[in-house]
Amino acid sequence: MGYRCFEIEEDNGVAHVRMSRPDEFNSMVREFWTELPEIVRSLDATGKTRAIVLSSTGKHFCSGLDTSLLSEGVGGQQGDLSRSQARAREQILKLQDAFTSLEEVRMPVLVAIQGGCIGGAVDLSTACDMRYCTEDAFFCVQEINVGLTADVGTLQRLPKVISEGHAREMAYTGRRMNSSWARDVGLVNEVYPDAESMIQAVLGVAAEIAERSPLAMWGTKEMLNYTRDHTVAEGLNYIATWQAGMFHKEDTREAFIARQEKRKPIYADLLPRSTGL
Repeated sequence: MGYRCFEIEEDNGVAHVRMSRPDEFNSMVREFWTELPEIVRSLDATGKTRAIVLSSTGKHFCSGLDTSLLSEGVGGQQGDLSRSQARAREQILKLQDAFTSLEEVRMPVLVAIQGGCIGGAVDLSTACDMRYCTEDAFFCVQEINVGLTADVGTLQRLPKVISEGHAREMAYTGRRMNSSWARDVGLVNEVYPDAESMIQAVLGVAAEIAERSPLAMWGTKEMLNYTRDHTVAEGLNYIATWQAGMFHKEDTREAFIARQEKRKPIYADLLPRSTGL
């Protein structure tokens, strides 16, 4: 299926999803918000994808929400003011869902960032499991610079990725934070000299992830996301329940046999997502 905003390549369990509108700095046009969740959820649905790498093309990773949508307003004026604003809330929740989909899929999502990561692109990146960038990358919570409060994830996820003080500095000032700063505060895992070396390295990390048990990887991602938003006691209780139901003895056995035979283990794919009865 063809997409306006994305190109997809798959190899050995790794799906490379690239934003493909470089001349427009990969701005988030209307189609972006439906295509992204559709892509990641369709990859998840098959059970065959074990890691996703999200990158882009051109000088900048992404310039955020397309200005044409901003000028139109979310949802447009429909009915009286209160009904129109209720409709606007529904539209914002749909935009949020596009990035929440990155957390909800069963495999890790890695994002590779070059140039500007602006506005909505920060929201997107904080919903990914790991972030990597080039030396020329910069990060900007642009919403505050145009009289808006960021509303699709940055203010909720960024303080869970970096310290609250650094998150507030980004959100309050709207400054461009460079790659060195991003690495120092833990926003990104690593900084690379250029996009080519970054993509090669990040695909390598994704390939390493794809060699692990996809069931164990799903459980690991589930637990890390749950622990972020719950107490230690609640997290321990959840992993006990999860493990009781999903302990994967077949994968553990394969891991030990592969080690004895000095080969890489071969794990079964996850089952496709259930579509109902």
